[in-house]
Amino acid sequence: MTLDRWFGRLPIDSPSVFMKLIPTLIGYTLAICVELLPGVAVVTAPVYLLVSLALMAVAVLLSTVVPWGRTAVGWALVVPVIALLAVGFLRLATGGGASPVSVVLLLPFIWIASEEGRYAIVVAAAGMLVVLLAPLVVTDVPDSPSDLVRAVFSPVIYLVVAAVINEIAHRLRKRLEASTAEAQQREELLAQAVRAQDELVLNEARLRTANRLIQSIWNAVTEQSVIGTDLDGLIDVWNPGAEKMLGLTEKQVVDGRRHVIDFHLESELEDRLREMDARFTTVSSADDFSALVDTVRAGYADVRDWTYVRADGKHVPVQVAATPRLDENGHRVGFIFVATDMTQAREFARLKDEFVGLISHELRTPLSSILGYLELMRDDDESPLSEEQLQYLGVAERNAHRLLRLVGDLLFTAQVESGRFPIDIKDAELRSVVAASVESANPVASNAGVTLVSDVPDAPVLVRGDPVRLGQAVDNLVSNALKFTPSGGTVTVSLAREGDEAVIAVTDTGIGIPAVELSQLSQRFFRASTATRNAVPGVGLGLTITKAIVTAHGGRLDIQSEEGVGTSISLRLPVETPKPVAEAVPGAERAS
Repeated sequence: MTLDRWFGRLPIDSPSVFMKLIPTLIGYTLAICVELLPGVAVVTAPVYLLVSLALMAVAVLLSTVVPWGRTAVGWALVVPVIALLAVGFLRLATGGGASPVSVVLLLPFIWIASEEGRYAIVVAAAGMLVVLLAPLVVTDVPDSPSDLVRAVFSPVIYLVVAAVINEIAHRLRKRLEASTAEAQQREELLAQAVRAQDELVLNEARLRTANRLIQSIWNAVTEQSVIGTDLDGLIDVWNPGAEKMLGLTEKQVVDGRRHVIDFHLESELEDRLREMDARFTTVSSADDFSALVDTVRAGYADVRDWTYVRADGKHVPVQVAATPRLDENGHRVGFIFVATDMTQAREFARLKDEFVGLISHELRTPLSSILGYLELMRDDDESPLSEEQLQYLGVAERNAHRLLRLVGDLLFTAQVESGRFPIDIKDAELRSVVAASVESANPVASNAGVTLVSDVPDAPVLVRGDPVRLGQAVDNLVSNALKFTPSGGTVTVSLAREGDEAVIAVTDTGIGIPAVELSQLSQRFFRASTATRNAVPGVGLGLTITKAIVTAHGGRLDIQSEEGVGTSISLRLPVETPKPVAEAVPGAERAS
């Protein structure tokens, strides 16, 4: 067992004071033993020896019992001062100034002088002065001049020595504190480094796990193609789904520096640019790419139908969701295109359209018969109906007409999807078309408390088209505007000629449409979220039919809207003879 472990087992609160006493205690014990040896003993005053032993016992007791760690620092000097006095009395007991144990005085003296604080210098010097002068005061031996000089001169020397010891101890203490602080700092840094290393190892393990999971998910996404590009459309991400859908490997695409527009139909990109009001003669790659990401650059996700072109030239109808690609700071560094193959969905839609067309045909006949018999009942002079019966009959007629209109719309949309619907091309004067629509909508506007304004030019505006179908398109726009405009609002129907185009614009001050939903308005049965929230009635076929009519006349539909402000929808028709995409069927009736 080492000495440190032995002292560590002592039941003391502050071992540091006791440890400092040990050198003095050892020197004192050795002096006692030497003085008590046979033939060496020079004890001249046993009383002083007993006092010395008692004082040393008190010093030992105080050093072990008193909790010096909880007392003021200066009080710890009590122990070395008592020890100094104990050695002083031992010196008196063994010959006074000529005692051989005087050298032991240096041990408590150095202890006192090395304590923190300049007052320790005074205490050490004063203690030595008392101890050195004591023999001259308490003994009867006459003092020689050398004794007097030594008694006065020695304390001065001890004062200087105490100052030097105190300063050296002070500097050593500061260096020790600095070293301790530095060591603690190194330990803290080491502990932080160890923790950081542990966290790094843990994060690396988590990252590897996450990477494996992401890679597994990435490899499992084979039914959707995921294409990532930079800001200019250059492809740098190509998942297995894209490889399956488009027939090229990631290495072929990325190493070949392929552009995302390489897999799009140029005609669709040009149509999209026309919708964006782009004017061009030669389409550049930058313009084509803008057709894909213009909405995303404006801060919105874009979901749109496109046609991909495979490596073997086969066309694949897809629905593409375009979103921004962000870095760790939230800055846009590219775009992500997630495409879903719509081949089966299109086939299901075609079958559904055929079914809807068949059902619509089958429903028109009994509905027409029902309306005919209702009219016969109303006009039966031999058995006239009562007022109450006529009221019931009116409700039945209105609902039958409403159902017939809905069946007509369904049949028309089915014909649109099949690429064949009736259209009768002739000279059409648009002022009369607009006037008829405004006149038909005036009662509805009055009942809704909406102001309906017509703004048409004095000069005729002629186009080649079907007046009935064009009137149907304008009727749909005016009807929608009135439904979405609260009481007190205004709906304006205007006609103007802009260059080689005739423009019919319907503008309202209604509830508006969110910008992110504008691209979906012409889809069948789509209803804006504002219409759903405000419980506006409708089935979502009006704009689908309108766009089909305008497209069949070689024109286009422009939509501008701001939620809470209003909507403006324009029909742009070429003034010169158009080339309709639908088959003309003479004698077509206008669907109401």
